[in-house]
Amino acid sequence: MSDSNREPDGKLSWKPGKKDLLFLAIVATVVLTLVLGSSERKTKPVPDDATHRTVSSRAACMACHGKDGVRPQPKGHVQGGQCFQCHLQPKGWTGSSK
Repeated sequence: MSDSNREPDGKLSWKPGKKDLLFLAIVATVVLTLVLGSSERKTKPVPDDATHRTVSSRAACMACHGKDGVRPQPKGHVQGGQCFQCHLQPKGWTGSSK
């Protein structure tokens, strides 16, 4: 290293440059976006009624929300198979855990 990076006592010093500051700004932006974006569920909660309080499987959800059900999922809905990963269970829910 050159002598311009040394303190008077001989220790190496580091001063952030423009690229370092840009990198740190990008990292901070990504972290902030992830923290703020994951703070709250954005999907509709499961209705709080007797039918939905006991549902415990995807098959039970699809009985009504399948393609031929009385209230099918909207077009473009994710077909992941884990309804309660996105949709919040109602209070008093007696189905199995997530």
